[in-house]
Amino acid sequence: MLIRIAGIVPESYVDGDGIRYAIFMQGCLRNCAGCHNPETHNLNGGRLVDTQEIISAIKKNPLLNGITLTGGEPLLQLDAANELAITAKALGLNVWCYTGFTLENIPSDAQKFLDNVDVLIDGEFIESQRDLDLQFRGSANQRIIDLNKTRAQNKIVLWSEFGG
Repeated sequence: MLIRIAGIVPESYVDGDGIRYAIFMQGCLRNCAGCHNPETHNLNGGRLVDTQEIISAIKKNPLLNGITLTGGEPLLQLDAANELAITAKALGLNVWCYTGFTLENIPSDAQKFLDNVDVLIDGEFIESQRDLDLQFRGSANQRIIDLNKTRAQNKIVLWSEFGG
């Protein structure tokens, strides 16, 4: 399956907890003022890559804790994002995803994908709420949601690096 990407960071320490294979997916319709990755907005930008090429690279690195799907907007390429998430889970890796949607407003067709995501960073970047001291996100409105605990408790549970 083909995926349009802006780039890859094979060992990222800033796109989630641990050592992550970060995939910057191409395309975003939000155009948030002050966006950290404006080069990812063009739906036709970036380059097409076969997901199997990405999966092969992930399999070669035994140091990875997980993958991070970011962008751009990963939910614009749901099938490819889901394939990567399912494969990562099968390899024993966790999956983080950044989206401009809030969890409450994610399109219903993304539920299958969310079932394979462990941590969701949700919400648009809001320049007036920008905070460089926040962990793994850029503005105070964005949440880091532990989807496993959220599913188990049937309420939104925020992620904690201490597992609490």
